[in-house]
This record gives sequence, C-alpha cells and structure tokens, in this order.
Amino acid sequence: MRSRGLREATAGTPHSALRRAVGATLCVLAAPVNAWAFGSSGVRIWLPEAVTTTAPAIDRLFYIVLVITGVVFVLVQATLLLFILRYRRRPGRSAAYTHGNQLAEIIWTVIPALIMVWLTFKSQRVWSHVRGTPPPPDLEVEVTGEQFAWNVRYAGADGALNTADDITTINQMHLPVGRTVLLHLKSKDVIHSFFVPQFRVKQDAVPGITTRLWVNATKTGHYEIACAELCGLGHYRMRGFLVIESPEALTTWLSEQLAEQAS
Repeated sequence: MRSRGLREATAGTPHSALRRAVGATLCVLAAPVNAWAFGSSGVRIWLPEAVTTTAPAIDRLFYIVLVITGVVFVLVQATLLLFILRYRRRPGRSAAYTHGNQLAEIIWTVIPALIMVWLTFKSQRVWSHVRGTPPPPDLEVEVTGEQFAWNVRYAGADGALNTADDITTINQMHLPVGRTVLLHLKSKDVIHSFFVPQFRVKQDAVPGITTRLWVNATKTGHYEIACAELCGLGHYRMRGFLVIESPEALTTWLSEQLAEQAS
C-alpha cells in the first residue's frame, strides 16, 4: 500500500509531467511523412506534393533538420521549465552562486558541432545531386522572365534553340513526364525567381546571366509557376501555368504550336 501511495503521489510531479510532454512531442516529430503532410480530413497541410526525382531527397533533408531542431527546442524549453519549478524562490531558501560545469559545457558544444558537420556533408551530397552536373537532357527549354510574364522557348524542327523556327509561348510551359529537362533561365529586365513548389525548385533569374537547372517529373498534372522575387508593381500577376504530360502529348502540343506560328 505504501509503494502504491508513493507512485500515486509522484505521478503528478513536474518530473513525470515533463517526461510525458517530451515523450508526446517526440512521437509527433517521429511520425511518418504522410502524417505531417495530411490532416485527418486528407487535405494537405504541410509541404506540397513532390513530383520530381530530386524532390524526395530535399524533403528528407528538411524533415531531418526539422526533427533535430524540434527535439532541441523541446529539451531546452523543458529544461527551462524544470529549472523554473525546481529553483524558484521559496521561504527559507537563499540564492547560491555556481561557476558552472566544464563537462556540461563541453557536451553542449561538441554535440551540436558534430550535428552541424554531419548536416553539412549530407546537405552537400543533396546539393551536388540536385544542382551539380545535370544528366544528359531529353529536352531543353529556355525560360526568360520579364515584367511581368514568363517567356518560354522550345526548339523547332531543327532541334536547336534560338533559331528562326523556335516555338515560343507566354506563361505556358509543357514538360514530359519521366524525361530529363534542362531549363535555361534568364531575365530581360530585373531579378525574377522561378518557383515551382512541387519541384522544390526556386531559382533566381538574373539579367545578363543564364542559369541552368534540370528536372525530371514523376507525375502528370497541372501546376503553377510563381515569381518568388518582388520584381515590380505587377509582381502579383506574374503567374505561369505548367502542364506535365506524356511525351506523346507533348509532341502533339508542340506540333500544334508550330502550326499556329506558321499560319
């Protein structure tokens, strides 16, 4: 009876409440990606759907950083709460001075340093894969930002960009699914930023510089191209439309565009 009473008495202590809070938080942080991405109603409440071959690696790195910083935040705040409760002012207790603990200082310096070094190497591998030398492209597209539109250029029948038979569209981009596409990003006037959230791609378009980036879409669908850089009074309406479709459908669409320009 005495041990039972002791357990009941200690069940509501700050230490037990702290352990339950930390445990619940860690369970939430360690939940599968689907639990973070979707609410109970099935509506996406976290990152938008990833539709390229490189997007999952970026997402994994994001979740790793989120979990690490989340755990550190919980531990720091829990320690702060514990110290507030344990060392609060009480009648008959006087303040005491302590110089510190050298071992504790070494631990909380070395562990974050090791984590940061590990994250540096891991993120460098992801960066090298996503933004390093692109694989041989199946299609090359030129995208030029201007106030306030996206000009898209495809090679014509000769298969070369910037020739007389090029196919040009405004705010309309069609890309094939399952194919490597190399984008040549430019700007005519000011700095713009090519942003497709589902691609996990946000790249500045700088006047006088041609930036290359590659994508390989894994799913068909309709998406939006946004300008993520404040580029002037009409920035809010700089909105493009992206269609990911089968290679056959893309060939048909390009043929239709070529026929319209020739007529």
